[in-house]
Amino acid sequence: MDHEVVVRRKMTESYLLGELDPAAREEFEAHFFECVDCALDVRTGSLFVEQSKILLAAKPGPVAVDSRPPIPVASKPGWLAWLRPALTVPVMALLLVVVGYQNLVTYPQLEQAMNRPRVLPFAAVNLGTYGSGDQVISVGPEQGFLLMVRIPPDSYPRHTADLYNAAGKLEWSLTFPSLSTGTQDQWPLQVPGAKREAGSYSLIVHGLADSGESKEVGRTSFELQIQK
Repeated sequence: MDHEVVVRRKMTESYLLGELDPAAREEFEAHFFECVDCALDVRTGSLFVEQSKILLAAKPGPVAVDSRPPIPVASKPGWLAWLRPALTVPVMALLLVVVGYQNLVTYPQLEQAMNRPRVLPFAAVNLGTYGSGDQVISVGPEQGFLLMVRIPPDSYPRHTADLYNAAGKLEWSLTFPSLSTGTQDQWPLQVPGAKREAGSYSLIVHGLADSGESKEVGRTSFELQIQK
């Protein structure tokens, strides 16, 4: 997917709002794993959404009760009355602090980390060895890693890899095109960093035909260890 298309269609905002259809979501996820700018946009947007939810969910402090009879008013306040300065000024000030911290600290740190050469933990896994448990990957908290997946030769133009976590739930799905038969049978799949639990993870690969037919071509598993 071309970066200019992502910007023009505002796919980052649609992704964060959950407005992309499954096919467009898969294409965008495959794109931002390789695009530094889009990865930073997604991470920063996620942080902003989380902070906004926390601020909007905060309960107001206790209000003193006035025992005097109410004074009639000429008209009722409109639905924008909640935008009174007593509430909006502290909220906007906190949001400005969050945005400023992201621009001055989070952005530079993420960009530096993503542009810096590094060696990722990895494991070479072969499809068809499901349940063997002989491959172990040891990672730090929320650290990404590589899976060198060996896929048996077939005639499918595309494949889909589904990663299931230790609880048996689908964590993510990635569709990628196949190369010409015999040119490559081992694929380096980058698993992005996330908060994960240690345990046995499963990878299931399906072949996708041009007609839309999907067939499982193999599965494997590995043991994920989280360093303390």
